[in-house]
Amino acid sequence: MPKTGKMEVDETRCKGCYLCVSVCPKKCIERSDKFSKTGYYPAKYKGSDCIACLSCVKICPDLAIKIYEI
Repeated sequence: MPKTGKMEVDETRCKGCYLCVSVCPKKCIERSDKFSKTGYYPAKYKGSDCIACLSCVKICPDLAIKIYEI
């Protein structure tokens, strides 16, 4: 059975580089349409399809992403 996961983005840390969007094999991360408190459009999880591969966690320069395997 394939792994499934849930992604969380710390909006106060994310600076909107979207490297995570570019490496996600399932394309389940997108740009938020709302500003964060720090003035960026953070990345956000679309809400499904995460396979807990951790590609986004490994590439995030701001350590703003956490993945929970479910």
